[in-house]
Amino acid sequence: MITIIDYGMGNLGSIHNMIKKIGYQSEITADVEAIRRASKIILPGVGAFDKAMSNLANLNLIEVIREKAAAETPLLGICLGMQLLAEGSEEGVLPGLGLIRGKVKQFVLPSGYKVPHMGWNTVDYNRESPLFAGFEGFEEVRFYFVHSYHFVCADERYVNGRTDYGSAFTSAVQSDKVYGVQFHPEKSHKFGMQLLRNFIELV
Repeated sequence: MITIIDYGMGNLGSIHNMIKKIGYQSEITADVEAIRRASKIILPGVGAFDKAMSNLANLNLIEVIREKAAAETPLLGICLGMQLLAEGSEEGVLPGLGLIRGKVKQFVLPSGYKVPHMGWNTVDYNRESPLFAGFEGFEEVRFYFVHSYHFVCADERYVNGRTDYGSAFTSAVQSDKVYGVQFHPEKSHKFGMQLLRNFIELV
């Protein structure tokens, strides 16, 4: 089962509906045993880092997420969900899940660039990654972003995609079967559909 983790912060219905649109079923749950049985996990997120980590802790979800990642169950973090994969964030004081080495930092941008970074932008993606399979068929690969912080990986090997907004920042990460995207595939039309299909079918 494709399991979307419900910890009170995320576009759960939009992700569920997008997955249904591409022909698959998913469940939205905060139940530890349901997550333990999952074949694929999606960790969405909208909001503040510490609030998200507190919610996960209060629902006893941190250890089961780490357990599933260690067992190489494919996991996709979306937006704040990607940032939670890090070791920590400048936005708060709580530790993150620590599934990908690095820290989340606030944008420091040249004059003329607004924070949050909001709207459509292109992604220079890792062409070897199954998450981006088939994207060479698109003339331009664009996704929808809304964020004020960005993931700074401790090692370049974890970078799966980059986007330019004043300067280049990491917009997709990967470590083994743990993936993260800073953008919202559920708001990104055909590009998001292709990415979610790849996660379900190829990862």
